[in-house]
Amino acid sequence: MTTKASMFSRLFSASLVLQIIIGMAAGIVLALIAPQWATSLSILGDLFVRGLKAVAPVLVLILVMSSIANQSINAQGKIRPILALYLIGTFCAALVAVLLSFLFPVELLLVQTEVSTTPPGGIAEVLRTLLFNVVDNPVNALLTGNFIGLLAWAAGLGFALRSAGDSSKQLVADLADGVSLLVKVVIRCAPLGIMGLVANTVATTGFEALLGYSHLLLVLLASMLIVALLVNPLLVYLKTRRNPYPLVFTCLRESGVTAFFTRSSAANIPVNLELCRRLNLHEDTYSVSIPLGATINMAGAAITITVLSLAAVNTLGIHVDIATALLLCLVASLSACGASGVAGGSLLLIPMACNLFGISNDIAMQVVAVGFIIGVVQDSAETALNSSTDVLFTAAADRS
Repeated sequence: MTTKASMFSRLFSASLVLQIIIGMAAGIVLALIAPQWATSLSILGDLFVRGLKAVAPVLVLILVMSSIANQSINAQGKIRPILALYLIGTFCAALVAVLLSFLFPVELLLVQTEVSTTPPGGIAEVLRTLLFNVVDNPVNALLTGNFIGLLAWAAGLGFALRSAGDSSKQLVADLADGVSLLVKVVIRCAPLGIMGLVANTVATTGFEALLGYSHLLLVLLASMLIVALLVNPLLVYLKTRRNPYPLVFTCLRESGVTAFFTRSSAANIPVNLELCRRLNLHEDTYSVSIPLGATINMAGAAITITVLSLAAVNTLGIHVDIATALLLCLVASLSACGASGVAGGSLLLIPMACNLFGISNDIAMQVVAVGFIIGVVQDSAETALNSSTDVLFTAAADRS
């Protein structure tokens, strides 16, 4: 009995990453051995994701408000370079996707599949939605997870409280600490949540549905790997003039793994904030940059929009010149900044990019349907890239 107790004690005191890896392995084994039990374990994954999504809006509102209210002057100048890294990284990701799509052109076997959600009509509509989200009612923003609106209200309240007394500022800071403690409790449930997500995914989808789109998946995943392992490290090196790979691998391991299975940048905000704290970054900086990155730093989304749009172009035999390809990169980057921070949020922006080439919405929505078919891998990898890069660029700017 003592030996068993000692074994469990060592397991629970191990690093969270090791516990998540054990949970992943257990989920895969369970799905292969007893798929009927594996699907019933999906409740663990659903509860974990719902817990993250529930605490994230409150955390963003309180933490950003507290950070700005108590912000030091030096911290204010660090948001601008992080924002620049976000935008440059997203555009570079679209460029990589265009290059690989030209080198390894993808053609699709399109099938009519119903997609219930209506895509935006153009960039103007995306920007209009963003502007209206900024002036959303704060209660509605909390209920719907509108992080753009929450950021706006948190920033406004934070600046208003900068002239408040020390006791008021301390109250807000204590409230932020209390919410952060609740977040840590939710994150400690990650191993069980990841086990449930992995078990359900492997048991219900298997790998057969992905084989028919292996070429498309390879181009998508190769683009994301190049951005994660080459482009992002280069940007970090140019910013810090240090070896970027220890930081890159830390972010991929401790943020990317969780984001891969939650498939939501918004849900991964608490995980990223906790990682920034353990990296000893300035709270004044990361409490603003991480929620901001979850809404506009979408390199993976830019890759998805670009690759799938060019796949539709190749399927229809449309010629694309260099100028049009660069315009597609710009459109994909701007569109990605307006992508929803939930699973599959980038796919509904594909018809907008397809409009550049005169492709009808009927055809474009068939491409979106293909995206949902491969979404088990595509959206997971996309979110892992997006979310881990938030911490990476924040740490690069903080350490520069």
